[in-house]
Amino acid sequence: MSIISFAIGIAVLMIVLKIISLPFRIIMKFVINSIIGGIILAICSFMGIGIIIYWWTVLLTGLFGVPGLVIATIITILM
Repeated sequence: MSIISFAIGIAVLMIVLKIISLPFRIIMKFVINSIIGGIILAICSFMGIGIIIYWWTVLLTGLFGVPGLVIATIITILM
């Protein structure tokens, strides 16, 4: 069990280091898209579309835009 935990820790460390090495412009684009995704989710929630705003739905909508919104809606309905 500790070997698996160690391997997962190393994988997470590699991912974090890869993210840190990205240019600032790409990171800011991701942050802005996530904020816009959160705003879109809030508007949809206000209009009555049953989407619960979780961190993963904001990320999904921020990364993929409208297709991410559709996927988040489907996942929320299935939950």
